[in-house]
Parts: sequence; structure tokens; C-alpha cells
Amino acid sequence: MQTQILERMESDVRTYSRSFPVVFTEAKGARLTTEEGRQYIDFLAGAGTLNYGHNHPKLKQALLDYMAGDGIIHGLDMWTRAKREYLEALEELILKPRGLEYKVHFPGPTGTNAVEAAIRLARVATGRHNIVTFTNGFHGVTMGALATTGNRKFREATGGIPTQGASFLPFDGYLGEHANTLDYLEKLLGDNSSGLDIPAAVIVETVQGEGGINPAGIEWLQRLEKICHAHHILLIVDDIQAGCGRTGKFFSFEHAGIKPDIVTNSKSLSGLGLPFAHVLMRPELDKWKPGQYNGTFRGFNLAFTTATAAMRHFWSDDTFERDVQRKGRIVEERFQQLAEWLTAKGIPASERGRGLMRGLDVGSGEHADKITAEAFEQGLIIETSGHEGQVVKCLCPLTISDEDLLEGLDILDASTKKVFG
Repeated sequence: MQTQILERMESDVRTYSRSFPVVFTEAKGARLTTEEGRQYIDFLAGAGTLNYGHNHPKLKQALLDYMAGDGIIHGLDMWTRAKREYLEALEELILKPRGLEYKVHFPGPTGTNAVEAAIRLARVATGRHNIVTFTNGFHGVTMGALATTGNRKFREATGGIPTQGASFLPFDGYLGEHANTLDYLEKLLGDNSSGLDIPAAVIVETVQGEGGINPAGIEWLQRLEKICHAHHILLIVDDIQAGCGRTGKFFSFEHAGIKPDIVTNSKSLSGLGLPFAHVLMRPELDKWKPGQYNGTFRGFNLAFTTATAAMRHFWSDDTFERDVQRKGRIVEERFQQLAEWLTAKGIPASERGRGLMRGLDVGSGEHADKITAEAFEQGLIIETSGHEGQVVKCLCPLTISDEDLLEGLDILDASTKKVFG
């Protein structure tokens, strides 16, 4: 295995290659293959970027056909056939069936670009500056998005430059299961002496990904929407990791029946791992002046093409989402069993999540690292999350076969029991 040039030239900022120190050469479905020919089951899926698996044949063929026909690759925000077909599919298959009406903004191609645009739009549309965000939230690492990201590890990487413009409040469950943290938000908003500037927007993940797979309760989300409406505050749902089917619905907020004012999507939006993001906004919020927020790679036409193919293949009816929910119940049950086994061994553990976005909290980052390291040795790629890295995090492809899913869960089970048995 030749890694010398990789280790010598790539910055020390790299992370995943430290946990998985092999050279990958091929990928198909839910499996990755190294240059030495060893296969690994992938429960990472590009940190949620490959919801439809590696090199899905329908999406790959759509891309190859587009390129073979000399389709527009880069066009800034000019109109192209690929963009038109994407917007047609988005409206027909995603928005209208859910009773949603949004205009679409294509910022730069990453999730943090979408969050930056959403935050700035909320400020432009309302004339207010403050953004309410939540403990353990992760929204990106550019300066505006970072101001709404809770983890100190990322915030300390600014070189001492302070992040500004956001107020942190406790997420659902942060103060314990018997405390409703929205009581605190309502109290602050209703008290002129609370010190909380009336925000332009509240930004929230319905399931916190990097924060530890923390799902907000359905009633909590519904009440949050009502509070925002009552105080004329915009509600932004960051659906970058939890969206595109990850929780068993195309949008994670569908479970609560709410309709955010602004939605951010990226990660699996292209369907094939191509960089792509959009911001959805209620039409009356589109206060942008031409070119006021742009990016050289806004509206990447290859990503339009694969995203359209993904919507038409997976989201023409509810078959796919029902299958995701079924697989999610399998992972939930197996994680619950592991949590019970660990707890009986004196390691308090718990399971949580929604759909195929699930986590096994083992109490400490040291425990979680031991489990994931052993799992890698046995042929499974899986990562951790949470404020201390204490949550073993399942983000397997939504298209994973039952055989690969069960084999991966068996490896995780065996790894956990080998480490702590």
C-alpha cells in the first residue's frame, strides 16, 4: 500500500484517512474496495453525501449520457436545460406533493454556502441581525455558519477571531427529559429585559448529526414553528445531513408536519456525491438583488442532471421512503440490543435517531473509538459524532441491501463485544 506521498503532501487537517488508513480504488452500492482488493461495508456514505450508494447505475448513466451529448458543464447561473429539468422535477415530485411553495437559490456548492446564504437572506428580509441557534448544532465552518455551530473545536479554529451574530439556546432534551427548553425561549422573547435581541431567524436541525444524532421531538418542532410565527421570526431548517430521505422522508421536517420559511439542502442533493446545494425560501422572502449573493460554482449542471435522475427514480412514489423506514427499524432494534448489552456490562448506553440516521451513545469518545477501530479491522467503516465523539453513528446508504445491512450490523455487534466482552 503506497501512502508516502499522501502522508507527506496532504495537510495535517485530514481526519478520515487517519481512522481508515487504506487507499480506496473502487466503490459500488454500500461497499468500498481498496487497492489491495479488500472490501469494506460502508456505514459512513460520505458523511451522508451518498444516500443512494456509490455509483448508482441510474444516476451514473444519466451523468454519462449528459456528458456524451456535450451538455453544459459550467454555466454560472445562466439558464440551461439541465437546470430547467431539475426545477421541473423538484416542483413536480417534491414540492407540490408536500404542499410546499418555494423559490430556489443556488449558492456555492456546499452545505456551509447554503447556510451562509440562508442566514444572510433572513437578515435582508427582516432587517434584523440576530440568529437563534441551538446547543450541539452544526451548520458549517465558514464564519457566518460557524457563529451558529456549537462545537468548541470548530469555533477555536478561527485564530482568535470572535464569531458574531448568533445566540445559543438549549436544544430539545439538553436540560433533561423533563424540561421543555422552548419554555426558556418563550420567556426570553416575552421579556424586554432578557437581553435576547429579537432574532431574524431561528436555525435548527430536526436531527442533529454532528451533535450526536439528537432528534428533536415532533411536538417540540411544532411548538417551535408556532413561536416563530407568533413573533414574526423566520424558521430555517438545516436539512443538509438529515434531508434527501435520510430520516425516511425527503425532508426531515415532514415528520412534524411543519413548513419552514427557509430550507437548506446539500450533501445527497446531487445523488452521486457531486457538490451541490440549494436554499428554498417562501416566495415573498426573495429579497435578493441580482448578484447580491453568488458563487462561481453555483448551479453545477452535472449535479442538476444526477439530482433530477435521483428524484425521478426514487421519489415518484412512496416505495423508497417506506423501505428506508423499514431498514431504520432494523438498525434501531439492533442498536437497542447493543445498548442493553453494554449497559448490563456496566457501560451505560442508549440508542436514538430517526429513519436511517441513528446513533449508539456509549458514554465516552474513548469507548466509541475502540468500537469503530475494531469494526474497521473487521471490515466496516463507521464514524462517531457528539460533543465528545461518544456516539457511534450509522449513516449507511439508504439503498443498502438487507444482506449488507445485516452483515454490517453483525460486524458492529461482534466488534463491540470483542472490545468489552
